[in-house]
Amino acid sequence: MLREKTVFGPIHSRRLGNSLGINLLPEEGKLCNFDCIYCECGWNRDGHGDTRLPSAREVRDKLDAMLRRCAAESIAIDSITFSGDGEPTLNPDFAAIIDDTLRLRDRHYPAAQVSVLTNATRADRPDVAAALRRVDNAIMKIDAPTNALAAVINRPAPGYDVARVVESLKAFDGRFVLQTCMLRCSDYDSTQPAVLDGWMDIVRTLRPRRIMVYTVDRATPRPDIEKLSPDTMRRLVQPLLDEGFQIEIYG
Repeated sequence: MLREKTVFGPIHSRRLGNSLGINLLPEEGKLCNFDCIYCECGWNRDGHGDTRLPSAREVRDKLDAMLRRCAAESIAIDSITFSGDGEPTLNPDFAAIIDDTLRLRDRHYPAAQVSVLTNATRADRPDVAAALRRVDNAIMKIDAPTNALAAVINRPAPGYDVARVVESLKAFDGRFVLQTCMLRCSDYDSTQPAVLDGWMDIVRTLRPRRIMVYTVDRATPRPDIEKLSPDTMRRLVQPLLDEGFQIEIYG
């Protein structure tokens, strides 16, 4: 399973182009309040060897050095992306790090976008929400429309509530990107009405400016996961496309 340095890449991302990654979590471990069955970082239980989180100063210094090197070597960067080994908003310095990143982006790569891949569980915190509003792409995850279904695909920490996440995302007035992973396995199937219909209702409620629908692309901790084809995913979201939603599909 993947383990990333604090600043890594750039790597080619199917969703974000040439992406320079920032990992606000342990370099040799994993820290997340989800334990998704499709996570390319593996199960949470396998990532307990390292628990140290990088500080805002450490991230700033490493990012500044990397951006200087990339600029000197004329390396293209389309996005500076917060992803890494778990949920980035769990880092207590998240808001300060976003501010530093925006300043460094403006100095070294003003055309690059700043993106955050997040499960949106902390989007109801004022400091996190304000930071997410400042970036170019706040990419918020909702895979399942009910707590029972989320318990299967996302395996969240106790206290997770889909309705609360939806309520917190309403405050963004559609100024975010919704990301959803679609897959099929023995006890979860994104193609079934129990999953799909409720998810589409959430989309209609939140009306995000863009939607990213994708399927598994790398090794997953559960071996029985089946990826969906782009044609299948397009068929599933066709009602929303017909209603004018901007949906990008990644197979």
